[in-house]
Amino acid sequence: MRILVAHNFYQLPGGEDRVFDAEKRMLVGQGNEVVEYSRHNSEFANIGLVSLPGLAAGTVWNLESYRNLRKIIREFQPDVAHFHNTFPLLSPSVYGACWGLGVPVVQTLHNWRIVCPSGGLFYQNHYCDDCVGKKIPWPGIMRGCYRGSRLQTGVLGMSSYAHHVLGTWSEKIARYIVFGNAFREKMIGAGFPAERIAVKPHFLEDPGQGSRSGGYAIYAGRLTREKGVHTLLAAWKTLRGHKLVICGSGPLEEEVRQLAAADPERIAFYPFLPQAELMALLQKAAFLVWPSESIETFGMIALESLACGVPVISSGVTAVSDLVVDGQTGLTFRVSDSSDLADKIGWAFEHPEEISTMAERARKQYLGAYTPAKNYIQLVGIYEDAIAQQKAIRGDLGRNREKK
Repeated sequence: MRILVAHNFYQLPGGEDRVFDAEKRMLVGQGNEVVEYSRHNSEFANIGLVSLPGLAAGTVWNLESYRNLRKIIREFQPDVAHFHNTFPLLSPSVYGACWGLGVPVVQTLHNWRIVCPSGGLFYQNHYCDDCVGKKIPWPGIMRGCYRGSRLQTGVLGMSSYAHHVLGTWSEKIARYIVFGNAFREKMIGAGFPAERIAVKPHFLEDPGQGSRSGGYAIYAGRLTREKGVHTLLAAWKTLRGHKLVICGSGPLEEEVRQLAAADPERIAFYPFLPQAELMALLQKAAFLVWPSESIETFGMIALESLACGVPVISSGVTAVSDLVVDGQTGLTFRVSDSSDLADKIGWAFEHPEEISTMAERARKQYLGAYTPAKNYIQLVGIYEDAIAQQKAIRGDLGRNREKK
């Protein structure tokens, strides 16, 4: 199969970037012809104040990306185009390029930005879906949910509205990929066509069984309030005799760094680590703590933990129902409840045999559902559905023209 894959990389590497790279390697490894089109947010370093109006317009329709993609399509003649992040430099113009040249589009939704300007369904430290289902996200615009700016949020909102009117979301994307059933139901509730939303979780190359010999709990991810970092730190203050390893970067980094420096026997802090080093720490952990307070779309770090045979203590957010089974592959606690989290962490340290049994189940869950071989079959099936749908649509358009 000839596959065009495209992605807008972030300035700081994240889970979306890793998933894009992993899927590309998997497709190439299975013998497909793959061409990549990507842009990187480092391009913003060359954008001055004079260029800001053009940047805003480019968020709605980036002419450079549109032209580049049309050129690639004409030369490569792909069977399907698969997009990951398109914000902001690819923009929805890439769908128009594919539509105009008859290439079916598959779009992986890594976050909630298509229905929420901030991308996280999170406002003032709480879950928020006030903009979900609205063609113009007025609540988010008035609050300035994207980077605290009404202007920037307004640009995002108007872009979304324009593409509702143009039929981009309902017509030009043959298949959306989401990572769990709860995510799919949310998108259907927001008005997206159910028949075009496919569920396919992430996958992971087998990292091997972890030793869990370090005896510590670990948190790995962005250091932000919506990730539940404050809840974790509050819980840890009540625990004694145990070690917590925190890996990550973000707005709360300095606060975490100071706490670790003041109590090195109980808290170890590592800023952003290369993936190999992070996995080495994860494989030695007794368990992972995943305290997110926003509505996660999946949770790559949780999958990595399960693959290593490391149980997960998690808040009850959307992704949990597809990854962490309470009492089987980990434990769940009440969202934002540091006392409940402390109880679950304490129980886990005090019941090593039960946690070891959960570790075995976690590893089996990964092997049964999240390996590359199983994921490839799902992904190709989605591509084939998108191609078949595009052929049917083109056939209908041709017949309609003949009738006229």
